[in-house]
Amino acid sequence: MSEHKVNKTYEEINAKIKAGKAVVVTAEEMVDIVGKNGPEDAAHKVDVVTTGTFSPMCSSGAFINFGHTNPTLKASKVLLNDVPAYAGLAAVDIYIGATELTEDDPLNKVFPGEFRYGGGHVLEDLVSGKKIILRAVSYGTDCYPNKHIEKEITLEDIPYALLCNPRNGYQNYNCAINLSDKTIYTYMGTLKPHGRNANYCSAGELSPLMNDPYYKTIGLGTRIFLGGTVGYVTWHGTQHNPGVLRSENGTPRRPAGTLMVQGNLKNMSPRWLKGISMQGYGSTLAVGLGVPIPILNEEMASFTGVADKEIYTQIVDYSYDYSHGVKRNYGEVSYAQLKSGQIEANGRMVTTAPLSSVVRAREIAETLKQWILDKQFTLEKPVTHLPNS
Repeated sequence: MSEHKVNKTYEEINAKIKAGKAVVVTAEEMVDIVGKNGPEDAAHKVDVVTTGTFSPMCSSGAFINFGHTNPTLKASKVLLNDVPAYAGLAAVDIYIGATELTEDDPLNKVFPGEFRYGGGHVLEDLVSGKKIILRAVSYGTDCYPNKHIEKEITLEDIPYALLCNPRNGYQNYNCAINLSDKTIYTYMGTLKPHGRNANYCSAGELSPLMNDPYYKTIGLGTRIFLGGTVGYVTWHGTQHNPGVLRSENGTPRRPAGTLMVQGNLKNMSPRWLKGISMQGYGSTLAVGLGVPIPILNEEMASFTGVADKEIYTQIVDYSYDYSHGVKRNYGEVSYAQLKSGQIEANGRMVTTAPLSSVVRAREIAETLKQWILDKQFTLEKPVTHLPNS
């Protein structure tokens, strides 16, 4: 006898999608449905819940094959708009990372640095259809005699371009404050002294891994929204750490799971891949990512029905504790509190600001929902689920 009163399969849900009979709602809509009807009734009614997030995701980049030249060349050093790409793969295969900066960037020599252009901006320029300058040098071999090329290229000119992000979609993250007596510049943005502001980076109830806290439907092969097109989860991401403190509803109260994802860069949109300059820190890439959650049973309905007021994160000092590995926090706050624009931190009321756009996350969830309703997108059962411990 099954432990669940509701039991659906991927095959059944996909059949309903293809027949135009699937009930698809966003994670925000599911909160209301579960709140009014309970998880069992919600599981009977709803087939798929769509999620979304749009925020800086440093561990991102692209594998590119820029095509053979005549005469041929085995690249040992490659620059794209003066941003170095890693060339230690093969003759004309490279990887460009989102946080790599131009060779002549002054960095933080004049503090705080501006970091105006980096790998994330190269990727945005490529998907925008802009021309970029490719420069490559080689030491020369008998089979690859060419020692230097410089040419303008576009994404259309490139034979192969795969967005491959080693760590995206963080399952929760810290709320950052600064308890020192000077302004600091971090990957969590600019933080004022004496804890006068607080920054956070999650879409909360819309965030993909918040809606499947134990990765019961997400794993190798899961089909997703990535950069404006179809992508895939290819394994858990770097720093995947599911064994953290969790609430009774399953959501982690600390940074936890992550996703490694990939998709065809040639089909992506600059609306969902944006190069970002973070003052005093560096460059990065904002990535649009959305995951459909199949409502296989009432447990999944319950997970997807969790609201911002039921999801918590810790307040961490980034002036000393974070940089020195001190495992300490200054309390916990819900995402409902964070999204209200003000929280109490270290004994005072402070203004909050998101690095993650809820407006864009909502748009991703709605877009993915429409793809499914239009029969353009079906669910892929993962070959293997992500580790949950």
